[in-house]
Amino acid sequence: QVHMVESGGGLVRAGGSLSLSCAASGRSFSSYTMGWLRQAPGKEREFVAAISWRDGSTYYADSVKGRFAISRDNAKNTVYLQMNSLKPEDTAVYYCAVPVRYRDYVGPRVSEYGYWGQGTQVTVSS
Repeated sequence: QVHMVESGGGLVRAGGSLSLSCAASGRSFSSYTMGWLRQAPGKEREFVAAISWRDGSTYYADSVKGRFAISRDNAKNTVYLQMNSLKPEDTAVYYCAVPVRYRDYVGPRVSEYGYWGQGTQVTVSS
């Protein structure tokens, strides 16, 4: 059974930084794209970032480009999200996920992702 366990969330002031981690267990995702998505209260889940397993190429939502950085450690079956220059609008529950139909998919379609964990809350105060 696959488990995705996100950690590292918290409360931070605008302009601050947080580092999220997501450890996967139950199977290896070393040959899958891994991604981060988020869901703010009252809003739909949205794509944040993804990283390819083939060449480490990355893809970001425009709203986080230049502020967030995704990385991975295949040996640890773990994906990370470094978040800098945080804004109040970044407040959300952050989830890691992998594409469930095409393991090479690197893109923003939320429907392509699955194996959701419980998420980690990120709150940015103004």
